[in-house]
Amino acid sequence: MGRPLLLLFAFLASSYCNSIPVINMAVVNVREDRPVGNPAFKIEAFDPDGDPLTYGIAGTDSSHFNVDKDTGEVRIKSMLDRETKDLLLIEVVVNDGVYADVIKSVYVAVLDANDNAPVFQKLPYNEEVPENEPVGSTLFRANATDNDFGTASIVSYKIDDVTPNDGASLFSISLTAGIVILQGPLSFTDKSPFYQIRIIASDGGGPLNDQENVVQSSSVIAFITVKDMPNLDPQFLNLPNLAAVDENSAVGTTIFTVRARDPDTGVNDQIHYSIESTDAPDLFQINDETGEISIITLFDREELLDKNAVVMLQIKGSETNLNVDGVIASTIGELHISIGDVNDNGPEFYECEGDIETCTQKNSFIGKVDENSSAGLSVNELNIRVKDPDQGLNSRFNLRLEGPDKDVFAVSPSTGVGEGSVQVIIKDSSAVDYEKKTVMSVQIIAEDVSADFTSMASVTININDINDNFPKFEDDVYEFSIDEHCDDGTVVGIITATDEDALDHGRLAYKLMPENMGEYFDVHPDNGTIVVKNGQRLDREGTNSYSPTLQAIDSDGQIGTTVLMINILDINDQTPVMNRELYEAYVQENHKLELKVQATDGDNPKKPNSMIQYRIDKSPFSSNFTIDQASGVLQNNGRLDREAMDPALDGVIKLMVIASDMGTPSLSSTANVTINIGDENDNSPQYLDPAPYEFKVKESEGGIFVGSVRAHDGDQSDFNNRIFFSITDGSFGSFILFSEAISEGYRGNITVDPAVELDYESDRKMYDLTVEASDLGQQKVKTTVKVIVVDVNDTPPEFPSDMTLSVKENCTLSMPLGTINGKDVDTEHLLEYELESTECQCNGVRGPCPEEWFKVESNGDVITNTVYDIDYEKCDKMFMHAKVVDVLTEKRRDSTEGVVTINIVDINDNAPEFVILQDFYVVVIEKVEVGTSVGRVYAIDRDTGENRKTKFEVTKVDFVSSEENSTESLFLYADSASQEDAEERFTAHIRSRKAMENNKRGKFMVQVKASNPDGLSSTSVVELLTVDSSYRVSLRFSASVSEVNENLPQIRAILISATKATVEFFNVFSETVTQRAEEMTILEAYFVFPNGTALDYDAVTSVLNSEEVYKEHGYQLTQLGFTGISTTVTEFTDVKTEVFIMIGLMAALAIVLVATTTSLVCIRRNYKRKLKAAKAMNSAATVVIENQKTGPVVPGTNKYTKEGANPVLNMNIDTATDLGFDEDGSSADRESLNSLDYSIDMTMAEKDTMPMMVIQEEEEEDETSESPYIEPLGAALAQREKRRGADSPSLTFANPSIDTTDL
Repeated sequence: MGRPLLLLFAFLASSYCNSIPVINMAVVNVREDRPVGNPAFKIEAFDPDGDPLTYGIAGTDSSHFNVDKDTGEVRIKSMLDRETKDLLLIEVVVNDGVYADVIKSVYVAVLDANDNAPVFQKLPYNEEVPENEPVGSTLFRANATDNDFGTASIVSYKIDDVTPNDGASLFSISLTAGIVILQGPLSFTDKSPFYQIRIIASDGGGPLNDQENVVQSSSVIAFITVKDMPNLDPQFLNLPNLAAVDENSAVGTTIFTVRARDPDTGVNDQIHYSIESTDAPDLFQINDETGEISIITLFDREELLDKNAVVMLQIKGSETNLNVDGVIASTIGELHISIGDVNDNGPEFYECEGDIETCTQKNSFIGKVDENSSAGLSVNELNIRVKDPDQGLNSRFNLRLEGPDKDVFAVSPSTGVGEGSVQVIIKDSSAVDYEKKTVMSVQIIAEDVSADFTSMASVTININDINDNFPKFEDDVYEFSIDEHCDDGTVVGIITATDEDALDHGRLAYKLMPENMGEYFDVHPDNGTIVVKNGQRLDREGTNSYSPTLQAIDSDGQIGTTVLMINILDINDQTPVMNRELYEAYVQENHKLELKVQATDGDNPKKPNSMIQYRIDKSPFSSNFTIDQASGVLQNNGRLDREAMDPALDGVIKLMVIASDMGTPSLSSTANVTINIGDENDNSPQYLDPAPYEFKVKESEGGIFVGSVRAHDGDQSDFNNRIFFSITDGSFGSFILFSEAISEGYRGNITVDPAVELDYESDRKMYDLTVEASDLGQQKVKTTVKVIVVDVNDTPPEFPSDMTLSVKENCTLSMPLGTINGKDVDTEHLLEYELESTECQCNGVRGPCPEEWFKVESNGDVITNTVYDIDYEKCDKMFMHAKVVDVLTEKRRDSTEGVVTINIVDINDNAPEFVILQDFYVVVIEKVEVGTSVGRVYAIDRDTGENRKTKFEVTKVDFVSSEENSTESLFLYADSASQEDAEERFTAHIRSRKAMENNKRGKFMVQVKASNPDGLSSTSVVELLTVDSSYRVSLRFSASVSEVNENLPQIRAILISATKATVEFFNVFSETVTQRAEEMTILEAYFVFPNGTALDYDAVTSVLNSEEVYKEHGYQLTQLGFTGISTTVTEFTDVKTEVFIMIGLMAALAIVLVATTTSLVCIRRNYKRKLKAAKAMNSAATVVIENQKTGPVVPGTNKYTKEGANPVLNMNIDTATDLGFDEDGSSADRESLNSLDYSIDMTMAEKDTMPMMVIQEEEEEDETSESPYIEPLGAALAQREKRRGADSPSLTFANPSIDTTDL
């Protein structure tokens, strides 16, 4: 009966009061990557009276949000950036339409999202490393920073790729410091001289957009240049070796070229060559730089027979500079040179003597033979031997006789090989006669059989004789001629006499007679040579001949004579003489010049030595004149033109005339000739530029300069070459012309008449002017000048529309990706292109680009930016906002903007990446059977299509416990799903192939590999913590199974926050319904820590019952229906029939009680309707409840401080004021009373222990009293606020259905 009465009180109270809205929020969290337009949070506010609320926000940072005024839902208006500002302050405004706005400051904590990739610092990384750098050396440090927070800001490094591939093992990088270390030896020669290291910097991962964990990374290419060091000795390329050269080869002949190289190809030091040693010095030399071995002296193979005709050279090759050890590196190789035999030796004659035979080469031999000796006898005293030093067939020779007496004698033998003795024998004894010949001679000829080698030995055979003859000259008179003044010692002639006596042969003496001839000539007494003794005295002009007598005297003083006729010849010793040193003449140009030049010569008249010829010495103007060779008359050769001369000469020509005689050698003299040329006006003006002239001029500009014509008059005098310009036709009054002198001649400047403006739009877009140039002599010349009126460039260029390009990711093109081809209708335009900005479509959202992948050249070429790598996984489309600019624009806008769309084509370049949603999984050993899922892995692949399909495989299982560490068999496997989940993740359950052993207490470390179709893979380790049923904790909830299952995520989050452990739910089931009016659900869970330990029932109870946890999470758990922890689990059983019967009886009794209570309420409705609120407040203030915060309790309202409290049950009512609502009611009655407050969930134990409080009645006041009425609730609240103060906040609840008036 109490419950209907209390409901009635609540209904009546709601109609007597109105309260201001309450904002029950102070701080909200919003992650920075929440997209624009998505919900950020909802304003948490309520009105105790249930009035509809309107919502708004204000403040400095409110510009980031939009709020729905009706629902209070706040959405993102502009993107948040934690790195810019991580705490925003807004003013939340709520209005219920009754009172003024309720405003409360709310802080928006901007949570970090992993929206920044690491950025490398101090780029580029270009390092030059010596090839002998020690292994383990630090090469450089890659440093990248990430602006995110927490793990997302922690950067780790790895080497992703090394080019060339064989260099992958040479380098390593520290995971956290980014220090690149040399792991293997370098070699410039045997390995690559250059490496490219691709370094990837990844952050620690964090949430981004809809993904729980996104790892951002960036890459950079480090260039390692291996510096070659001089640490290797030089190497011969062609030693040891064998060369061959024939004997007698020419000096300087190159027979072999030694080649050596420096194996340190990066150093490539120059190699110097030298001959270290040889067994045949001074035969060969080597070029220090080229290595050419050449002959330095002629050599004969026959002289090297002691070495078997093979010469050994030790060649040394030395580098130029010091090596790493501080010495000159060198190497030595051997070259053997074989000396080839050539038939280079003919047979030679030798004379050999002595017991130990000594042979001397000799070509003449003397023998004796008596006249009339018999045939066949050899000539006496001849010791002749023939030798040919060549080998084999090259040493064969033949012998024969030549000479005047060859028919008298013979040689024996006639052939030979190598060497042999030779004899001369008499063949014709009758010819050996002293009276016929006193001396006979023959030549023995030795001829090489196979080569053209011949040697001769003269054999003189003496025959005795007596002296009986006189000297005798061949002729009686000898005639000679010599030049006058010839040199002393000049040979006039040689005259010898003969004497048949053998004794006088070579013993005749010569002498000139008479004695005075000795002043001019002399004769050699032994050989009869006549020479000039004093040549200066021989003068043809004085004496032209001499006739001395020559005597020959033998050993007995007998004389023979002859006459000499010596004629003296004339020589050219007189130089021609000019009559005048300078000849001058004046002649007008275009007239004839005639000038005679004369000279004389003192040599013999009418002879060549005295005959004179004239010529002009070569000079700039010598070709313009001729001179008669014999007469010396000088004339101009063609027309004289002063304008053809250099003006600086002022018309003066200088020549030099040479007069030469015809003697040998010829003698000459010169005379200068000066010719003055007068000027005539014989040239008309000539334009300097080719016709027609063409000028362009912009329209609408009066007085503007158009162009100039230039002309020159060839006349050299100022009077004759002055020029005047005039426009004679085609001007139409639009142009004027002024003349002025310039260095080249004269110039006529054409300008637009200042009073006239040219108009391109008129019919005259071009003018043909006739310009005339004339000099003072009225010689004229005309030219044509074309003037084109130019339109002004005032039309902006056109940007091509809908331009789309495509490019594969990770590529760097050497050629342009495409070319922007703009258009411009102006006749004169020059288009250039500029990149204004870029946008990228990244993850379906269009926004700023993370990197500038492309550039636009000024010529419109779209090229890749080699600084960055194109990555489809970052962005799949780029929009390049560019513009085309006409740099020649003169008026109006000069550019037009447009968009070039570039589609990025995906390639398979990413390995699957594991997504860690749970640090570990709890495995209840008893529940593991074949096929049971004990864990789950997730992975994403940043590629698209078939490239991203991922399969999972368990590769290793390790068991770790306090007692043992072991590697298990692969009793676990991964079943891969072929499709992605809603968050684009591939997933696999880790399942068991068998039941798990009960003695396994610890954790399994399961290594799982994720791979895509191209074999790119990554691994991750899943931790499985094993627990048994003794750690199972049962949580009791006053809610249905479906409600508990729906709230599991919230329940898990609260329990994890409270216990700091990982919560693993085991089972959810309904508790057997016995005497309770509402369904109870049991939730079984395990509370496990990462180290493998777990909380049992006592530990969980202690944590959840602690005051700190109760303050923070008690209300939330109560809202979810949590009532307590059970030690035992009661499985659901069938409800007995007796229970249903008992419930029916109790229901019938409840109906009777409700009817009775309703009647009583109707009778006592007007009894003592009002209570003193102030006295009730004082009474409520005295209540102190265990585990309740201090603070006033207001009867009849829900304004109180302790969670779970009920203002009605907090009162002790005495019998004087008891209305009968607390009469030994059952617990069910109390529970029904408690249900009036829809926001309270209390255990029965709490309700039973609440002390009751007496409410004092107040006497009714006279209804006619004029004292103002004071609402009891208002007075109570006012008094409460005074006591409460600013420093004691409390949590309040409002029940709009109850009012103090109902009490």
